[in-house]
Amino acid sequence: MSLSSEIFKTVDAIPQAYWHGVNCCTNIYYSPEFLKAFELANTGIEFNYIFILKNKKAIAFANTQIVTIGIETITKNITITSEKIRRAVNNMFCNNEIRVLFCGNVFLSGEYGTFIKDDEDKVETFKAIAEGVRLLSKSSKRLMAVFVKDFKNESLAITNHLEAYDYAAMQVEPNMIIKLQPEWHSFEDYTNALKSKYRVKANRADAKSEALHAKLFSQEAIEVYKDALQELYQNTIDNADFNAQILNLDTYIHLKKTFKDQFIVKGYFLEEKLVGFLSAMQNDTHLDAHFIGIDYSYNKEFAIYPRILNDYVRLGIETKSTQINLGRTASEIKSTLGAEPEALTCYCKHKRYLPNQILKPFIKNVQIKSFKQHSVFK
Repeated sequence: MSLSSEIFKTVDAIPQAYWHGVNCCTNIYYSPEFLKAFELANTGIEFNYIFILKNKKAIAFANTQIVTIGIETITKNITITSEKIRRAVNNMFCNNEIRVLFCGNVFLSGEYGTFIKDDEDKVETFKAIAEGVRLLSKSSKRLMAVFVKDFKNESLAITNHLEAYDYAAMQVEPNMIIKLQPEWHSFEDYTNALKSKYRVKANRADAKSEALHAKLFSQEAIEVYKDALQELYQNTIDNADFNAQILNLDTYIHLKKTFKDQFIVKGYFLEEKLVGFLSAMQNDTHLDAHFIGIDYSYNKEFAIYPRILNDYVRLGIETKSTQINLGRTASEIKSTLGAEPEALTCYCKHKRYLPNQILKPFIKNVQIKSFKQHSVFK
């Protein structure tokens, strides 16, 4: 089987026949319209799209971005068993900013970076993707590292072949998934299924946040409140352990224009002041939480974050979704709503051989944060 790769720098340059050939667009996150929204709004990122061809026909796709990250952003919040290894890694990268090639969507948590057409040899095709990523990294100037993200456990038999390309595997924080039951037709149905302790907690969040006025945003509303949304989003980024790249929320204007009701932005007002928001995408039968924003000076008194989590459950039920992906971070809090962890594995390598041999033990020493998993249903 002779496979080759072709790399495009813009969505508009990709032949329509390639999208039809791979047949990936039933998943919104692989559609050209979704990818173009990020490309249009985030001009500081270098986007590249890799297609794998067999007999000149597209059979697989990989989405990549080259971003600049401060090395301490990566190492400061990671649990490493050896402080000596942490210092060695910081010194290796000169305690400076580095350019990283991400294969996968840097703004999404989950397996949304590579797609292989049905009935193709998954291992050989994935190896061809790895070779396409290698060629792209080789041609990219001042590139320091390559990061391939995020794979579920059932994909590891395929993706572990990256180790033959000198990548090291590492577990990252899991996605937190709520499976919605078909008999839940309202939020009350959901809370009735909870054990008393967790039902009281959910109801308390609603009671404390009663002063908030929630409003679904149209495209025009996103445009009007864009600066305020960006500021609230920045607040959550500043509180996060790790974030590879800051999203320009002009992206939301493009997504709302294209996907209408499938893309949801909900604002929370205290009197006339915007103090929080959530965003989500309806992707077939799944509801996926995207970024949120919070004014933390009001969060404790008015339970903004717990209310946002409750409202994700409400949105999931209203949209008749089968599951809600609440994303990474704050895993224990999300588990108190019934979310369970979905393990994710990433792969990383330094572009140069010798530094990569130093990097590998660092990656092997990375430990994800442990948390208490709550059992909340009766």
